[in-house]
Amino acid sequence: MPAHKPASTPSSTVPRTVISSPVGVGVPVDGALDEGRARFVAGRLAESSRRGALAILSSFQRLVRLDRDRHTAFVESATPLAGPMRERVHRGLARAYGAELETSFSENPALIGGIRIKVGSDVYDDSIRARLAALEARL
Repeated sequence: MPAHKPASTPSSTVPRTVISSPVGVGVPVDGALDEGRARFVAGRLAESSRRGALAILSSFQRLVRLDRDRHTAFVESATPLAGPMRERVHRGLARAYGAELETSFSENPALIGGIRIKVGSDVYDDSIRARLAALEARL
């Protein structure tokens, strides 16, 4: 299997697991992003003297950041969660977002009670603070 597709090859003939980057290095699409390849692509773009390379680098960095965010869960609770509850939350998130999901837990007393979870652009807020804000907005 070729590491990249020639420019004249239609995209329908390229395996789904590989996208051709501007510098000809395949970057995995399915599953986790290969950090080494991403660093290589970013380095080549940064060194490139071709017109538009910096704009492409900026877009590439944004995509890498979005991919990282999509594979990271931030869980906030008003009080520390016990070990079994942390494990249960992690298992549920891994089932929904994939086994490679990294989960970090923190305490935020401003939530008053409940839990707030952020994965990428998805936010699940079941905190007392959010319920009070929703109630206030309705009144």
